[in-house]
Amino acid sequence: MTQSSVEPKTVAEDAGSGSRVPAGRSWLDRYFHITHRGSTVAQEVRGGVTTFMAMAYILLLNPLLLGGEDVLGNKLSQPALITATALAAAVTTLAMGFIGKVPLALAAGLSVAGVISTQVAPDMTWPQAMGMCVIYGGVICLLVVTGVREVIMNAIPLALKHGITMGIGLFIAMIGFVNAGFVGKGEGGPVTLGVGGTLTGWPVVLFAVTLLLIFMLQARKVPGAILLGIVVGTIISITATAAGLIEESEWGGKAPVLHGSVVSMPDFSLLGHVEFGGWETLGYTTVGMIVFTLVLAGFFDAMATIIAVGQEAKLADAQGRMPGLNKALFIDGAGGAIGGATGASGQTVFIESATGVGEGARTGLSATVTGLFFAACLFFTPLTQLVPGQVASAALVVIGAMMLQNARHVDWTDWAVAVPVFLTVVLMPFTYTITTGVGAGVIAYCAIKAAQGKWREPSVLMWVLSLVFIFYFATGTAH
Repeated sequence: MTQSSVEPKTVAEDAGSGSRVPAGRSWLDRYFHITHRGSTVAQEVRGGVTTFMAMAYILLLNPLLLGGEDVLGNKLSQPALITATALAAAVTTLAMGFIGKVPLALAAGLSVAGVISTQVAPDMTWPQAMGMCVIYGGVICLLVVTGVREVIMNAIPLALKHGITMGIGLFIAMIGFVNAGFVGKGEGGPVTLGVGGTLTGWPVVLFAVTLLLIFMLQARKVPGAILLGIVVGTIISITATAAGLIEESEWGGKAPVLHGSVVSMPDFSLLGHVEFGGWETLGYTTVGMIVFTLVLAGFFDAMATIIAVGQEAKLADAQGRMPGLNKALFIDGAGGAIGGATGASGQTVFIESATGVGEGARTGLSATVTGLFFAACLFFTPLTQLVPGQVASAALVVIGAMMLQNARHVDWTDWAVAVPVFLTVVLMPFTYTITTGVGAGVIAYCAIKAAQGKWREPSVLMWVLSLVFIFYFATGTAH
């Protein structure tokens, strides 16, 4: 979608001088253009609270994804991860509210965290992995400023973009099943059900119960279904553990037991813990592919999400253009660097922002309210730690299922589309790397188009990417 250098205006904002905010209106109204956009302060506050409730689960899932070991066997502190997740979400969402002035909230992108935890950390230290987030965030900002983002957006086929989203969804779901103990390493095959083909322990049962509960709530269109499911699953876990029905040891080191006060001071030990190095171990080709993958994971979804939420909020004009789109995209890109600097991994716009829009949010005041709630969460780390990993993993599976809804946009009767999308989707979870899926999809798309005699259809950039990915696979740098 091409953006004009002149910012488009919504119908309300283009009404002329007669629509100016009368004197006497609050500075809040004047700054956020609340009246101009047909909203009220009450609507904005309600929308901000609703958005926070819909995406608060990220405070549980991001530390879960980033809870593994790096190349040196080091693990990040859970309290520090929770603090970093809340801090980065607060800073980026407040920036979107005050600067972007749109009802969009940001937090740690699960797709980005998945790449960092499974592809980067096993070969780098955690500070170096966060340095990669800073780099990819800077790249996205540069793409936005230079306008190259449009070239890249137009170069990659829409179906392949949907395939990347679906593949990441399956990848995230796989992580959820494995972390919950529902899927494990097999003996007669690569993977198996639970341990040795059997589900064992009540924590796995609570994972399944929480998963089904969230799906049931979503089927009934209950607002904040994911968060509600996690809360109910956690309450059951706490009750069962306190009653002695489940031993603390069964939870695998994170029992739902509160030690001390509900309130605590934030742990900022990960703030600024960033390094740039370790590339010689991976090789520059692999590093380049990882940065490219992070850009894909953090950029394309953001573009689609920003436009979709903007249209829902009636901020887009007749051509689908939205006021301040470039500004919003820049803040989203900066979120990658901010997330890396805080130790939370890259931040991105959440589609859950649409829940606040559904409650009437139309301005940046809504995002500001959401950001303030994330800031308040900095002081409730002990409460967040009560959620067992098995219960939180259910939300990962749900998010994965939601991302698979993009399948409806793919023409499965066209082999030039279906095969690349299929390879992209299945190879991400099967190989446990997002880059492999992207690479296979790009190569297959160009190869099939060439076989059909349509080798001119893929852009020059797609052919260049194909050669890069072929080199990536051929030299053994794919892992």
